[in-house]
Amino acid sequence: MEARHTLSVLVENKPGVLTRVAGMFARRGYNIHSLAVGPTEDPNVSRLTIVIGTEAVQLEQIIKQLNKLVNVLKIVELEPDGSVEREMQLVKVSADPSLRSQIIEIADVFRAKIVDVDHDSLTIEAAGNPSKLEALIDLLEPYGIREMVRSGTIALSRGTRSITDGARPRMRRVV
Repeated sequence: MEARHTLSVLVENKPGVLTRVAGMFARRGYNIHSLAVGPTEDPNVSRLTIVIGTEAVQLEQIIKQLNKLVNVLKIVELEPDGSVEREMQLVKVSADPSLRSQIIEIADVFRAKIVDVDHDSLTIEAAGNPSKLEALIDLLEPYGIREMVRSGTIALSRGTRSITDGARPRMRRVV
């Protein structure tokens, strides 16, 4: 059975690393549901948060293949109960003046912000876990969603544990 898996991958902060990681997924026919990349507390290291839907056997293969890439330093699967996941979403909703207050009320319930107002639309910014954002979309759909964009998932493990616990990741050199 296919399940949702979130991988936190530390990589060297060098040009071309993202291309190599994405290429590995493409060559093997694996689908990426979400991919977010950004800096870490170490300027030499970036973190990729990759969300994939796959079976356990394929997940093991994906991790093995990622570990073969020279710029990959460490890979951790983040368990849903042991991590905090967030995404950001912008939604442009049709907003007839008579319905605006209803849409604003929905946004308030989700602690979302109205970031743009036009004659016949509202743009809403929301951040939270993926299921919260899906629930917001479900409530906004009847009003007419004109446009929507969502960032990739970003995630960290809960508590004091860190992907960088223990020895610092060794930088591998290619000669």
